[in-house]
Amino acid sequence: MFTSVKKLVRRKADKWLFQLRGAEPGEVYLNQRRVFILPTGAGVGFFGLVLLLLVGSVNYNLGLGYALTFGVGLCAVVDMYLTHRNLVALHLRPGRAQPVFAGEEALFELHIINRTARARYALWIDFQSAGEARHVADAGAGGEAATTLSCATIGRGWLAAPRVRLATRFPLGLFNAWSYWQPDLRVLVYPFPEKLGEPLPLLSGTGAEGHGRAGEDDFAGIRSFQQGDPMRRLAWRQIARLDLELGGQLVTKHFEGGAGEDLVLDFNALPGTLDLELRLSRMTRWVLDAEQRALPYALRIGRHDFAPALGDAHRAACLRALALHALAGERA
Repeated sequence: MFTSVKKLVRRKADKWLFQLRGAEPGEVYLNQRRVFILPTGAGVGFFGLVLLLLVGSVNYNLGLGYALTFGVGLCAVVDMYLTHRNLVALHLRPGRAQPVFAGEEALFELHIINRTARARYALWIDFQSAGEARHVADAGAGGEAATTLSCATIGRGWLAAPRVRLATRFPLGLFNAWSYWQPDLRVLVYPFPEKLGEPLPLLSGTGAEGHGRAGEDDFAGIRSFQQGDPMRRLAWRQIARLDLELGGQLVTKHFEGGAGEDLVLDFNALPGTLDLELRLSRMTRWVLDAEQRALPYALRIGRHDFAPALGDAHRAACLRALALHALAGERA
């Protein structure tokens, strides 16, 4: 009960005292005004012990007691200085954030840069919403440390990185110094692909590999393997004679004529009775299936009309259009 109240009070105090105006673009410098420090639970107990030693020394007029009291008190002051200095003058810089599908963990790469001549130890970093920090890093003199923070995703669209809390209790743990940072970093969340979706909308007369069957008996020769060629057309006899160490490459059988029509994924062709998110989820599944089966595909959704293609760039463009479709204030 006490722990829950403590966390609630701390959250409210942080929100009131240490609000940031918004995302901080570029590299951020931690000056002294951005670093806060307070005693830890162990520090409060330590100060109680020092006070007890002082009272005993005064009552019994103990010279050695005074020396011990002021000696340990001086250790606490030095620890406070070192703890605060462990954060001051650090630079923080956002890294990369790769797109993910809704429901997966979004990963944000962050860099702690130390351009001073003294090493920094035991730097705890995590999103403020995570409560207790889960990641610790050291930054050597003139070096840097990279860490990857994760947070859950729910819906599609752009997800901005939550506010980051950087803290340290080094070296003795009597004080806790911390600072906040709102990195200018976001990740694109794709719609979650439908698990048991409908099969690809292949046109009639199109085979399992997405190519028409007409004309496949008209063998035209052997050519080099190209991205998108179906695996069943590999010329295995010729491949068996190749020596890959001497520069050999995969070859496929080439047939004349009879190519089927291109695979078109049209958002408007889906039943209008389906929920918007379900339709986007189904389209996402079709994009992934078409890429897996090496079927060149076109995508039509909203103002986007992508020509038939394959590859990572085409896949990313299509998934981006699906992720940002019909979101207020968002443009793909």
